[in-house]
Amino acid sequence: MLMHAPRALYIHIPFCTNKCHYCDFTSYVLKGQPVDAYLDALEQEMVRTAEALPPEEIRTVFVGGGTPTVLTPPQMERFLASVKRHFPIRPDAEFTMEANPGTTDLEKLQAMREGGVNRISFGVQSFDNGLLERIGRIHNVDDVYRSIENARTAGVDNLSIDLMFGLPGQTVELLSDSVSKALALGLPHYSLYGLKVEENTLFHALYERNELPLPPEEDELAMYMLLIERLTGAGYGHYEISNFAKPGFESRHNITYWRNEPYYGLGAGAHGYARGERHVNIKGIQPYLDAAAARLPRLETNGVSEDEAMEDFMMVGLRMLKGVRENDFAVQFPGRTIEGVFGEALRRLLKQGLIETIEEEGGQGYRLSKQGIPLGNEVFGAFLA
Repeated sequence: MLMHAPRALYIHIPFCTNKCHYCDFTSYVLKGQPVDAYLDALEQEMVRTAEALPPEEIRTVFVGGGTPTVLTPPQMERFLASVKRHFPIRPDAEFTMEANPGTTDLEKLQAMREGGVNRISFGVQSFDNGLLERIGRIHNVDDVYRSIENARTAGVDNLSIDLMFGLPGQTVELLSDSVSKALALGLPHYSLYGLKVEENTLFHALYERNELPLPPEEDELAMYMLLIERLTGAGYGHYEISNFAKPGFESRHNITYWRNEPYYGLGAGAHGYARGERHVNIKGIQPYLDAAAARLPRLETNGVSEDEAMEDFMMVGLRMLKGVRENDFAVQFPGRTIEGVFGEALRRLLKQGLIETIEEEGGQGYRLSKQGIPLGNEVFGAFLA
């Protein structure tokens, strides 16, 4: 396992203007929340983290949520300054912030850009106002266009948008129309996610009552295949199951996760992975504030055995369309080989035609086959003991 200090930093801002109907992330409606006290606590966690695990150069930063862009411009400036104070960010680092199109005026985007943010991921989800309302989003399609124009004016061109498929009442035609509008923006990166109905969400309650009109499974598969066809046809590389990019604009931060490399995780409910341990932070705002005042605000910390780490390497690595390499495996697990550890599962998946072998400069390896891509979860499950 890699024992060097993480070179990637994830920070969680858990506030939202409202809770979307499908969201089960650690997020809380902004009204009446102690945002400034949270930023204080976050800085205390930064201090303690840097003491416990001194950072080297940070190559990627990702600020997620919640909706980080609910911070006011002064709060945003203060927050970004604190990140730079405690972590040595490389000049060429990729610095991403998630944003809701309804919360990004020019002043805020300028504060983000001046604070080091050079990549923005907008949670657009759909270019259909009716669908946006149905899933509980607060923005409309006009907000999307305005936000992207503002981001470019503020000097941020490395932009990504999320689109969702398999939404209640969504048809293949509605999705196709959203994809056309998304591609017309000419952005360097697109992320496309199928709806998962998670527990403790409004959608789950509706689903249990049989009141959530989800598209049939064959339509959902048709939507996914349409997305692949449209985006690759427009010159975007399908580099990970849910992600498409122009060459050189792949998400470097997310690739850290998919390579099973260490990363810092700060903020309420954040996850981190370093020196053979995974941790989850305390989730509620007040419990997080109280804990951060006294110590590292951990909910739990678990050691990762070599067997678990090897399973993780395969499951997250095969999400990338270029697959996994024996050379990279040997770096993380000296003396072990993918074939030696997972031979049986590999032979079965090869026989089923769900993966294929690759031979190239990076050494021998394995990747999802064309028919394996829509059945990714079946493939990943094959590596669990």
